[in-house]
Amino acid sequence: MATLMWISHAEQPLKPDDLRYVLAVEIGSLDLNSDNVPSIGTLLACCQGLVVVDKEVSAIRLIHFTLQEYLRAHPELFGAAHSTIAETCLSYLDSQQIRALSTDDYPDSRITPFLEYSSLYWGVHAKRDLSACAKRLALKLFEDSSNHISADILFESEQGFGFNDLDEPPLFSGLHWASIFGIDEIVAGLVAEEGCDINGEDSAGNTPLMWAAHSGHEGVVKILLGRSDVNPNKTGSDWTPLSIAACNGNGGVVKMLLGREDVNPDEPGPDGLTPLCWAFDSKHNEIVKMLLRREGVDPNKLYDLIHFGEGPLEWAFENGNEELVKAILGRGDLNPDELDMYGQTPLCWASGDGHEGIVKMLLGREDVNPDKSDEDGRTPLCCAAWNGHEGVVKILLARDDVNPDKPDKDCQTPLWCAAWNGHEGVVNILLARDDVNPNELDKYG
Repeated sequence: MATLMWISHAEQPLKPDDLRYVLAVEIGSLDLNSDNVPSIGTLLACCQGLVVVDKEVSAIRLIHFTLQEYLRAHPELFGAAHSTIAETCLSYLDSQQIRALSTDDYPDSRITPFLEYSSLYWGVHAKRDLSACAKRLALKLFEDSSNHISADILFESEQGFGFNDLDEPPLFSGLHWASIFGIDEIVAGLVAEEGCDINGEDSAGNTPLMWAAHSGHEGVVKILLGRSDVNPNKTGSDWTPLSIAACNGNGGVVKMLLGREDVNPDEPGPDGLTPLCWAFDSKHNEIVKMLLRREGVDPNKLYDLIHFGEGPLEWAFENGNEELVKAILGRGDLNPDELDMYGQTPLCWASGDGHEGIVKMLLGREDVNPDKSDEDGRTPLCCAAWNGHEGVVKILLARDDVNPDKPDKDCQTPLWCAAWNGHEGVVNILLARDDVNPNELDKYG
């Protein structure tokens, strides 16, 4: 039954050697007895044909996916499965053999096959069901957390988040560890201890609050923000808790951070981008609207050059996000007719990309000129005609203040643009008008 429990509840497929060592662990023991490790043949024989080794992926799995579904649907078969798995992982990590491993070299998986899984997932299982035994074993692990090989493994797995140098020790405290996994009960106990460094940084400059915000652990964030000595803006890395939460779409965390007056909602993060820009870039609409409602957020700040110099307004228009356009325009502190670094208005962007809803939204405003040219002299109608967007062409031509024959700097009219690109539908729409000259020459004749 233990084998079936592990296979059906593990966070990732286990290799045969992983499972062999799992079954040898005695919960609470400080010694790993290699004599307890069964052979793979013995393991399979005990499972009576319900378990096989998938040689293609070098993993051990159940004989059929329906068995996996059945076991997941009947958790009572294994009792407290997640707490048992957490206790097993922690007992393995707390053993003298694993504690003796050097952090200078990555361990050989052939010697310690269960090390990677236990390092990366003990906290995932503990968060789901934290037993008193698992809590005790976790606190024991924290006693020398920065010098434990499992801290290096966990830190390396997060290379995409402010990771600096694998040669440096991660400098994890127990609070960092518990915040990464989002284990509320352990975090609450640690911050209540005298001398707890709630703003301590790991070697990448990340505080416990940063890690919790990164992973969206709202319970941990609430506990940390409830302390008067926490700094909600503190970071030694490029990220702030707000910027990483906005980037990752953790709306609940963003809401909690924005609820504090001492949080700077416009503090730039990596590449000089503000939380608003990160939320835009990651397409987290609800977070964008949340930020736009917060005083102190400047939507006029331009993107960094790696985003081609577009401001949030142009970005939303170009990508056809009507919901965000409405939220941005509702602020009243932006110029919806301002030229960007390429000399184009938002209406030009929206028309050129065929976003009819946004075009209508912009044309409904008195502060938008529907015939305003970009730096090349192209009007929104030219942009729509060039790309063959018939719906936008009709919307623009329905207005009296749009010149259907207005040429650009090369004397190329909307009709010329449509004809050059073979957009027959747009050509027919324009030719049906009396105020369009089909014989107009461009500057090249």
